[in-house]
Amino acid sequence: MASSTIDQDQQWLLNCLSATLDPNHDVRAFAEASLQQASLQSGFGSALSKVAANRELPFGLRQLAAVLLKQFIKKHWQEGEESFEHPVVSSEEKAVIRKYLLMTLDDSQRKICTAVSMAVASIAVYDWPEDWPELLPNLLELINDQTNMNRVQGALKCLSLLSGDLDDTVVPTLVPILFPTLHKIVSSSKIYDKHLRSKALSIVYSCVSVLGAMSGVYKSETNEMINSFLKPWMDEFNNILREPVPLEDPDDWSIRMEVLKCLNQLIQSFPSIGVGEFVVIMGPLWQTFVSTLNVYLQSSIKGQEDPYEGRYDSDGAEKSLDSFIIQLFEFLLTIMGSRKFVKVMMNNINELVYDTLAFLQMTEQQVHTWSEDANEFVANEDDLTYSCRVSGALLLEEVVSSCGREGVDAIIEAAKRRFAESIQDKSAGSADWWRMREAILFALASLSDQLLEAEVSGLASGNIGSVIEQMISEDIGAGVHEYPFLYARIFVSVAKFSSVISRGVLDNFLYAAITTVSMDVPPPVKVGACHALSLLLTKANDGNVLPHIIGLLSSLTNLLSQASDETLHLVLETIRAAIMAGCEAIAAVEPNVSPILLNTWASNISDPFVSGEALEVLEAIKNSPGCVHPLISRVLPFVGPVLNKPQQQPDGLVAGSLDLLTMLLKNSPIDAVKLMYDACFDAVVRIALQSEDHGEMQNATECLAAFVSGGRQDVLAWGGDSGFTMRSLLDVASRLLDPALESSGSLFVGNYILQLILHLPQQMAPHIWDMAAALVRRMQSAEIAGLRTSLILIFARLVHMSVPNVHQFIDMLMRVPAEGYDNAFTYVMSEWTKLQGEIQGSYQIKVTTTALALVLSTMHGELGKINVQGHLIQSATGITTRSKAKSAPDQWTLMPLPAKILALLADALIEIQEQAPVGDEEEDSEWEEVEPVDGDKDILHAAAAVSSDRPGYAQFEAMARVFDEEDGDDDDLSSIDDPLNEINLANYLGDFLMKFSESNRNLFDHLCQNLTQSQHATIQAILGR
Repeated sequence: MASSTIDQDQQWLLNCLSATLDPNHDVRAFAEASLQQASLQSGFGSALSKVAANRELPFGLRQLAAVLLKQFIKKHWQEGEESFEHPVVSSEEKAVIRKYLLMTLDDSQRKICTAVSMAVASIAVYDWPEDWPELLPNLLELINDQTNMNRVQGALKCLSLLSGDLDDTVVPTLVPILFPTLHKIVSSSKIYDKHLRSKALSIVYSCVSVLGAMSGVYKSETNEMINSFLKPWMDEFNNILREPVPLEDPDDWSIRMEVLKCLNQLIQSFPSIGVGEFVVIMGPLWQTFVSTLNVYLQSSIKGQEDPYEGRYDSDGAEKSLDSFIIQLFEFLLTIMGSRKFVKVMMNNINELVYDTLAFLQMTEQQVHTWSEDANEFVANEDDLTYSCRVSGALLLEEVVSSCGREGVDAIIEAAKRRFAESIQDKSAGSADWWRMREAILFALASLSDQLLEAEVSGLASGNIGSVIEQMISEDIGAGVHEYPFLYARIFVSVAKFSSVISRGVLDNFLYAAITTVSMDVPPPVKVGACHALSLLLTKANDGNVLPHIIGLLSSLTNLLSQASDETLHLVLETIRAAIMAGCEAIAAVEPNVSPILLNTWASNISDPFVSGEALEVLEAIKNSPGCVHPLISRVLPFVGPVLNKPQQQPDGLVAGSLDLLTMLLKNSPIDAVKLMYDACFDAVVRIALQSEDHGEMQNATECLAAFVSGGRQDVLAWGGDSGFTMRSLLDVASRLLDPALESSGSLFVGNYILQLILHLPQQMAPHIWDMAAALVRRMQSAEIAGLRTSLILIFARLVHMSVPNVHQFIDMLMRVPAEGYDNAFTYVMSEWTKLQGEIQGSYQIKVTTTALALVLSTMHGELGKINVQGHLIQSATGITTRSKAKSAPDQWTLMPLPAKILALLADALIEIQEQAPVGDEEEDSEWEEVEPVDGDKDILHAAAAVSSDRPGYAQFEAMARVFDEEDGDDDDLSSIDDPLNEINLANYLGDFLMKFSESNRNLFDHLCQNLTQSQHATIQAILGR
């Protein structure tokens, strides 16, 4: 116990701490400012530690001192950390703080003990074991003291916090010392309470997790260590799980949860554990599972609520029944996913599924919450909020995946059995009969994809369609107001299984869903009807939909005015499905529907999700016959003034208007593009050149790309001065690539430049050399890989444009400077080959991969001189901790550029083979020559003739900054108007490799020596076809 002697400095600190609790604001503020000033003086941390350790002081002051000390350590302990603030704590003061913290770990006040433990753990991250070797011996001494539970409590709490930062240098030596002590605590239920035993198990779990991470490198060593302590721990797990789960004992749930976490980690990380060791806990596990269901039925399904929901222990761990059950399901999920251990469960698979269905019933609390707030119900349906209900459904999915026919049969039979019981409950007058019926349909709907696939493949013994029809026909007569959630589930289930339900039943439910939207029924029923419509309308016959489409849209738009939050998303989704299904009739209702949707879009412009969905609905209207021109004429009077006076608009409206305009531009007829050009083009250019808002700049870039793509050469003529328009487009490119501009403002510049070179090739030809130089400089300043990949696509497209003179393009890049490299070609190829595997999108992959093949085919003299990043050198030093990652970053081999390109082509083929089903390839495997689009030859001819000192260089000097987001080009380029989109990549690469190997077999064989085994095998398979 710390001395109670208080010197003058400590008294001042105590007075300040007391003043921070004063009700007078001025007193508090002065005290807080004084403490802040004192924290910059030497000795402040040690003074706080002494106050926290002095048990004769009031609890409130000690707790406050402990909290402030924790914050002080975070700010001043370790230089170089992100949160560090000067000054750094001296070595002498650090020693004093560590001493007093260890003295305080056995404090009887749990909140103080927790704060001190967190402070110890924070320091240990930096100081242990090198600068604090006595920490672990002290903790072990405290743990072994059975005469003082406070000491055990404090040491366990501290170790549990420390265990998250243990690594492979500590755990192997720690486990043999620590585990016997932890086992003694866990097995001594008469000495240690469940809270302490749970804490001990949490440390076991952390250590096993580290050993699991080590097992990849030290397989034999970790297996030997696991086997050395496995049996006594499995016996103890057996003892804990075999007793029935008590009704109201959250500490019991917590200790079982820790046991399940340990078992889960053991099975996942150490597959060598035999079934024999595992079987001993199967009986106790089943006892826990069955008795947990009884507790859940009483407390949550039939009871008002889980009385422990939302409660946490002093360490922040949740104590609810739900969290325990979710962990139980997670462990069962792991068992079912293991080919070895699933065999143990097969004998009980029918009962497992049968009992799991009972867990899926709606709780009384869910009924209350979802009845009060339809948004909560929609959120649960759409997002599948983590719960017992969702966890149980995931377990049933794994049953089907792992057990095949037996799993499918178990699901169907359990559903039938539970359905029959619910009929009996209904006949007996039970008020809860509908819960099980709803749970059955929820389970089947959750498994709909797997069950339908099983029926098609012949895995299912029965007809799932007839089972569903029997259930819904039994329930459709139930009162919609009395059982709203059952009705909602019926609608969703019909939609999910529409492919196996008879046409007559389907048509009846489609009509029922359409009429339900306009009826006075509980909100959950309308939610179910909307869910059903969003699925059924896409598959319905026009004859069944068109007669009702006008009335349906009227009901849905009325519903839209009442919707909010989650229901708003659902209604918009349903309206979109209705418009797409009844597109032939939309022109008649467009004058009524469009204004409402535009108002919804504008009212929710600050919510990107709602406004984005409203935009998708408007796009569906635009794509309906006869609607594009009316919609544009309705939008332009609103959007035009917004874009022409952007400074006067509320936040988000300018960016949203640009997004709306871009949507209207895409795939619109040329006369419609001209209308939008006349009203908005100049304003969009001004926004791109002048706005400081990155969202506006991004969307303006997208909009201009759509103008160029839709208008092409006409864009230059429409303004009257083609030269001025072209200069404006180039000025936008220059600004977007300005090194001084934050990269997020240039998010979509890659697609913008691509449209310029594709559709305005002659006008871009004089600027290609400057653009290449600027793009290289931007690539060198980029920190995010996605940024560089978007620019690599431009270089790849220019390679294609240079065919058949690719060597001239290479020569041009060799004349472009690149800081730190001999030339731009060396730099670009280094980056390209490094990032090729990260490029995403069908079009992007086709263009870049085939461009690499074209570069390799030149066998330009420069290729053999360049070495690029090769294979990752695998580390053999165990798991990677934060400190290891800093001191020893990944290392790579070097490869000759031609060999690396060949390896990347092989990787592309491997990926194609993995994704495509057998026999899916086209028979025609001729060499696919793609002629350059008009102007390709002109653009590269002009570029090749330019030298590095030409006067136009300054125009693109600022082309350097592009986006920092990882996804790079967010636009979907799969449908871009480019002949390269027609390439069959597999055939292209196969024929290229055949011709390349025949052209110089010795060189080809030499390059293949650098390939991995799988790459080499793939290429040999292609050559041997």
